Amino acid sequence: MQSVAGLAKRAGSVTSGALVAAALLLPACAQAQAQNGLSNLFGRIFSGSNPAPAQAPPGPGGAQTGAQPWSGEDGASGHPLMTAAAIREAAGNFNNCVAGMWPDAARRGITQENFQSFTAGLAPDLRIMDLMDSQPEFTKSIWDYLDILVNDNRLAKGREVLAKYKAQFDATERATGVDRYIIASIWGIESNYSTQMGDRSVLQSTATLACIGRRQAYFKDEFLSALEILNRGDLRPEQMRGSWAGAFGPTQFMPTAFKRFAVDGDGDGRRDVVDNPTDLIASTANNLKKDGWQAGQTWGFEVVVPQGFNYMQADRAKAMPIAQWEKLGLKRPTGQPFPHPAEKAYLLAPAGAQGPGFLMLQNYRVIMKYNPAEAYALAIGHFADRLRGGAPFVQPWPRQERELSRTERLELQQLLAQRGFYKGTPDGQFGGQTREALRNFQASIGVPADGFASSDVLERLRGR
Repeated sequence: MQSVAGLAKRAGSVTSGALVAAALLLPACAQAQAQNGLSNLFGRIFSGSNPAPAQAPPGPGGAQTGAQPWSGEDGASGHPLMTAAAIREAAGNFNNCVAGMWPDAARRGITQENFQSFTAGLAPDLRIMDLMDSQPEFTKSIWDYLDILVNDNRLAKGREVLAKYKAQFDATERATGVDRYIIASIWGIESNYSTQMGDRSVLQSTATLACIGRRQAYFKDEFLSALEILNRGDLRPEQMRGSWAGAFGPTQFMPTAFKRFAVDGDGDGRRDVVDNPTDLIASTANNLKKDGWQAGQTWGFEVVVPQGFNYMQADRAKAMPIAQWEKLGLKRPTGQPFPHPAEKAYLLAPAGAQGPGFLMLQNYRVIMKYNPAEAYALAIGHFADRLRGGAPFVQPWPRQERELSRTERLELQQLLAQRGFYKGTPDGQFGGQTREALRNFQASIGVPADGFASSDVLERLRGR
């Protein structure tokens, strides 16, 4: 369940098309596209497009055949390895590149027979180069994002899954302490309960990325790890189909994450996270447990933030006991007390002063390790609560606000830089550095420093 390439997912950094999830909510826009299956789901949500079918192998003379071929254009990242010329050159050397990985494969215990069998006929899927560097012009707001992911149909299916596999969830909860509703939530949001897992060959995708483009070292490890999985016999090649970045299965494991977290839940000698629900549930729970899941605790609480609150306090680095947040005037919208006032939490205000606030606990940080997008982690926690029988969020979202386009986001960063607030390189992708710069600008003009990139704050930056 890991991430991947500039717009890809975890294992150190990147998940499926969640790339641009709710502009301000991505800690680094991208660590998203490969890890937990959002490759399929997020890609459609944020780009408005359908997932492209796997590219057909090159025809005679290297010409691409089939639907959705590579555009033949330079990548939007501007990386020297993403120029059209560099991509063509690397594609021409693809077979040599793959063959050159045999010594590393041998050191990992992969037999020569299996290496030759699994790599025979591999051809680069150059369409992936476009997907790796895609920069959708428009994104979804956090409230639209939640509406799409946490809906009645998905909840109904989730309850069916919880009932059908009750024995497996019972055993996993006893063994790991990981909440069944979180596991079911990840399963539902990552792949819509195994119905949207992606259809690209993991071997082809990771081999392509290991030999072509700007993340070759990262994906070489993923490719060799995929070969290890097949060599060991845990999965068959036809089972390893998923996102363009190599995430596969109902909860979207990257190959390296599979190696770290997959377990044989039913003792049959194989770790099958694709077609074996027992292994899938146990492995997903093992991932969360090893990332620090705290048994018996929730992920966070919706809170009412009082008028006049200093939103400079809304920062992941500024965690403090819930009791201190209460002294600052934060309370639950239902009036219920916080169960453990001594627990440390930080404040997230994804829609600024106009929307609800959330106090985030340790388990929210664990979900963020699974996929480092705040919007994703909030959706997972909320969907789990709804599966448990909880109610929708109480406070309204500022639905009158519109998301800024990528062009406008880029302009906002440039204007913040011109005024001395933003020190990074403007790229149209909002993370913590942009949010901090925006808060400092808002504080300088005497408006709530909530870091929310509204059209109004852009107009103020423009001096209108």
